[in-house]
Amino acid sequence: MGNFEIFGLQFAGSLLVYALIARWYVAPRLATMPLSAALQPLLLHHATRTVGMTLLVSAVVGPGVPRAFALQVAYGDLVAAVLALVSIAALRARASYAIALVWIFNIEGFADLLNALAQGIRLNVANTPLGAAWYIPTYAVPALLVTHIMMFSMLLKPRPGRKPVR
Repeated sequence: MGNFEIFGLQFAGSLLVYALIARWYVAPRLATMPLSAALQPLLLHHATRTVGMTLLVSAVVGPGVPRAFALQVAYGDLVAAVLALVSIAALRARASYAIALVWIFNIEGFADLLNALAQGIRLNVANTPLGAAWYIPTYAVPALLVTHIMMFSMLLKPRPGRKPVR
């Protein structure tokens, strides 16, 4: 089995496990909470996306990792982490624009992850010297994808006093 296949197996396995954890344990608990409160723990997980900056650390990744890829992933994750923190602050402050900010975060963060995955496949990054950064796309990214999908689901779910989004 080559690097790409191992990468795919680890990614798919992690995605399945995180989806089951979300379905069986996290979603039922969050369903009992108001939307603004339920979104916050999911956003907190995304505040750790500063770990994407690891791709810029030469002591971690080798010189074979495409620099343009590393920059795009690192700064896309940094923007997502900042937006997650700002969204949490807005939710906690009960700001009128808080849900709109969560939408902006969720769209940017999800698009960033999909772009990083697509570019990683296109550039065959699984066969570059990722070092310890290997664990970011194989274990962290699947959890981030699951929480993004959970947030989209929560944001689109009809709430009392609001028409459903179509």
